[in-house]
Amino acid sequence: MCGIVGYVGPRPAPSIIFEGLKRLEYRGYDSAGLAVLQQNGHIAIRREVGKLDALGALLQERPVQGHIGIGHTRWATHGAPSQRNAHPHVGMTGDVVLVHNGIVENFMALREELQAEGAVINSDTDTELIAHLIERHLAVEEDLARAVRRALAHLKGAHGIVVLSRHEPDRLVAARIGNAGGVTLGVGEGEMFIASDMPAILEHTRRMVFLDSREMAVVTADGYRVSRLDDGQPVEKQIHNIAWDPVSAAKGEYTHFMEKEIYEQARAVTDTIRGRADFKAGRIALDTQVPLSPEEARALQKLTIVACGTSAYAGRVGKFMIESLARLPVEIDYGSEFRYRDPILNGDSAVLAITQSGETVDTLAALEEARHKGARLWSIVNVIGSQAHRTVDGAILMHAGPEIGVASTKAFSTSLVDLYMLGLYLGAQRGTLSPTRQHELVDDLARLPHLVSHVLENGNDYKALANTFYQREHFLFLGRGINYPIALDGALKLKEISYIHAEGYPAGEMKHGPIALIDKAMPVVAVAVRDPVYRKMISQIEQVKARGGIVIALATDGDDEIRDKADYVLTVPPAPPLLTPVLTVIPLQLLAYHMAVRRGCDVDQPRNLAKSVTVE
Repeated sequence: MCGIVGYVGPRPAPSIIFEGLKRLEYRGYDSAGLAVLQQNGHIAIRREVGKLDALGALLQERPVQGHIGIGHTRWATHGAPSQRNAHPHVGMTGDVVLVHNGIVENFMALREELQAEGAVINSDTDTELIAHLIERHLAVEEDLARAVRRALAHLKGAHGIVVLSRHEPDRLVAARIGNAGGVTLGVGEGEMFIASDMPAILEHTRRMVFLDSREMAVVTADGYRVSRLDDGQPVEKQIHNIAWDPVSAAKGEYTHFMEKEIYEQARAVTDTIRGRADFKAGRIALDTQVPLSPEEARALQKLTIVACGTSAYAGRVGKFMIESLARLPVEIDYGSEFRYRDPILNGDSAVLAITQSGETVDTLAALEEARHKGARLWSIVNVIGSQAHRTVDGAILMHAGPEIGVASTKAFSTSLVDLYMLGLYLGAQRGTLSPTRQHELVDDLARLPHLVSHVLENGNDYKALANTFYQREHFLFLGRGINYPIALDGALKLKEISYIHAEGYPAGEMKHGPIALIDKAMPVVAVAVRDPVYRKMISQIEQVKARGGIVIALATDGDDEIRDKADYVLTVPPAPPLLTPVLTVIPLQLLAYHMAVRRGCDVDQPRNLAKSVTVE
């Protein structure tokens, strides 16, 4: 969740670090700071609470200069948001400064141990303890890399850190333990960059190196050396050439990143399909991404999807798709709960993780649990080179491009397309789809980008709807069948960015509790497109109206019947039933967006939330 940036090279470090941190604002933070080694040999630190504008103002008032430094945006774990708890942190001597992403699980024991040795601890954070530990070992080792290695051996938990010492002024030391967040090296010409996430440094280089767990890098302007954290043995790392353009991480003509990313969904869906759907042969080519022979596919007894937040709702849609297409039983589990219930898995099971960042700690922990039990590991992931991309048996990329807004939009829709294609692939491998049916289903994909464009351009007046309902404090979202998870995600989007309490429910369960809430003050959003459960949804709408409720219906173009029953109607074009969720989610995204804008909320950085949850 915290953002990290480091730089060493000939250019002014403060501006590069500050601009890098700006590109990581989407991760969520409550304070920020940077440390730069100045020409006089002293480390200058600037820290401030609140948004980066506050740090920028401090840097204007008290500028710093230097060619090597580190920066950080902090999301409070140990210690309340304050200037003294903001990163970077130093030890007692001021010789070592570091930034840190993660939680030191043995924080109290280490704090007591260090204080017993005479350490004066100036913050409430766990991060400062790491600086004291490095100083302790540096006094003996007189080598920063070895001191960092020994200091990290004391820590429990998962961590990403970057360290700077004034006694070794030409280098930064970075390390990663577990899944607390990525550590990415950016390889430049006579300069090097470090970041917790690629958008921070993509403007400067597209050549990236990703540290794996328990790896450490010594980084100078001329290059880097990576070694194993446990024994110091060198590790050869692949340099990944990243295709993302820095411009794609900018808002362009849009007011917010979320708005931009909603309107990028037709392009994102096209990119996700491209190269995987063979429309001539009528097949999906995922053989290199999820290598699975027909015999192995038929031997599968169960697929478990693990995910968190919006990705978990994508998994619920995927259950409908995969069970329908491949006739393979699918379970859905939250990544945060999966490993605590001793799941039943074996070699005939597969576990599929869905994660935009590829670094969500709970989802990665679920994968580790599945690995220990011998299951096949697959992932649907957006970030190339992330942990969930590198460490599984097969990975399908979303191809959504950078998603900056905290509320997931295009990563959700591209996940749905990936799940549909996985269902088709498994169905073909398991022999549950005839060649003719397979061809029809693949052809349906060819029309999908156009249908998405139609939804985005159809003129539904979301602003007017937001003006009508922005002062309401409660919403109910209803759906059935494959669109029930879309009701869940619609409610999540509204509560995430507008702070309106919203609840998603399977419509058939309304009479088992939520119907007691129906009155003229609480709008009910009903996903009621013309699909196999359409008549059931019409019945639910009638029940809401009979009790004086207000209905906002999401319907199929040309459905005049529903206009006579609902108070407000949003529309999407007709679509194949298994692909309707890719369309129905978009109006709910736009409704949430315009509600949040009308209420004056911080759309891209909603309170208390972060894009990538890398700590428990």
